[in-house]
Amino acid sequence: MPRSTLVNRNIVAERGRTSMRLEPELWDALSEICRRERTSPSELCRRLERSGLPGGRTSAMRVFIVQYFRAAATEEGHAAAGHGKVVSQHMGNGHAGLEARPALAAFGAD
Repeated sequence: MPRSTLVNRNIVAERGRTSMRLEPELWDALSEICRRERTSPSELCRRLERSGLPGGRTSAMRVFIVQYFRAAATEEGHAAAGHGKVVSQHMGNGHAGLEARPALAAFGAD
């Protein structure tokens, strides 16, 4: 799987303009959340700051993104995506590896 590079984007936080560094996949996820919730990344950042999540702003955003999608996950959705079909196998280098089923191939786990 190709390595993600962090992408800087400007956010208007509680105390003014700042930058946030996230992986491109997390920026995509954040854009989807904002579209669904009819808000902007800056407004979402301000809400997170007001909620008092521990850690830094970027860490809080990452945690929020994961929590958002975990809350939306259903057993039916996991089954439709083919999740739960990852099989452990022994690799020649002595480390346990993963054998990905077709549903996970898009994530580079094959």
